[in-house]
Amino acid sequence: MTGGKTGKGAGRSVRMSPKPVSLKELAERLSLSPATVCLVINRSPVADSIPQETKDRVFGAVKKYKYRPNFFARSLRARHSFTIGVIVPEVSDGYSASVMSGVEDYLLQEGYFYFVVSHRHRDDLIDEYPRLFIERSVDGIIAVDTPWTLSLKVPVVTVSGHNQVKGVTNIVLDHVRAAELAIKHLAQLGHRRIAFIKGQEFSSDTEIRWINIENAARKFDLSIVPALVGQLQGDSSSPELGYDATRKLLALRQPFTALFTFNDISAMGAIRALREANLKVPGDVSVVGFDDIQSAAYQNPALTTVRQPLREMGRKAAETLLCRIRTSGSDPGGEIIVEPKLMIRETTSRVPQHPNRR
Repeated sequence: MTGGKTGKGAGRSVRMSPKPVSLKELAERLSLSPATVCLVINRSPVADSIPQETKDRVFGAVKKYKYRPNFFARSLRARHSFTIGVIVPEVSDGYSASVMSGVEDYLLQEGYFYFVVSHRHRDDLIDEYPRLFIERSVDGIIAVDTPWTLSLKVPVVTVSGHNQVKGVTNIVLDHVRAAELAIKHLAQLGHRRIAFIKGQEFSSDTEIRWINIENAARKFDLSIVPALVGQLQGDSSSPELGYDATRKLLALRQPFTALFTFNDISAMGAIRALREANLKVPGDVSVVGFDDIQSAAYQNPALTTVRQPLREMGRKAAETLLCRIRTSGSDPGGEIIVEPKLMIRETTSRVPQHPNRR
């Protein structure tokens, strides 16, 4: 007989994790067939005919018994990897982060894993990342604010993509409506001399947004002065770009009473530049942003902006992609259009009676 360990720690046992419940055992506890439980857990289209009460029971039991499906077996049965590739310009900027929150919400809900890569507007990475995703057997790709021209063997959904490509569904904002909301708001406040800051040339939305701003200006009988049109320069998402663009506009000493910026981040930089020029916002110059990122409502003053429902667009992109994957990658093509909303806050007011003649 071998002597056991004595002293401090004697008799200590290692706690083993309980044996995971199998699909068969889970089904037995629910008095359902394994096939039914499997259909519900995998959110198969066939499960649409299963009563919601039954689905709720299944997911409740999954949580209670901490059931985890065998990923590899699930992949082999379904012939899917249950993995999505997501391409963004930059992970940390307000636009991409807001879209990604919607993508993540839906993919987590549906039991999908995802990879995220950022291309920083480099053409070589925009070309290379899709190939790397395909090599890793992703079931589909979501591209956010990324120029897209590739037709792949897997479904692709873009957010703010405007190219018509076979096998690609574009989730886009109604830019006609967005431009009209902002221009009409400023016109109704009496603004006639409006300055603009366009987006960088590489941004997917720059061209279409500017075309619609020009159309909206004509509709409301406003003239766009070329000298009052600036443009963001640089590939960062810093407010500094809006700051620099606004300083260049001010240096021309052309009077304006309102400024419509390409996005909320540049609007924040613009307000800093206006204040440094001893101009009050909105007392001397009204400012309108675009996107309505989370921090827009908490600026001082709170930013008037055109809300682009970024989180909803991300969720819609993920939902559309998974729907296409589950229907064998069907190619609906075309666009899914979402509606903007004008968020009127504290950076816009009626045109000043005696505008500062810079």
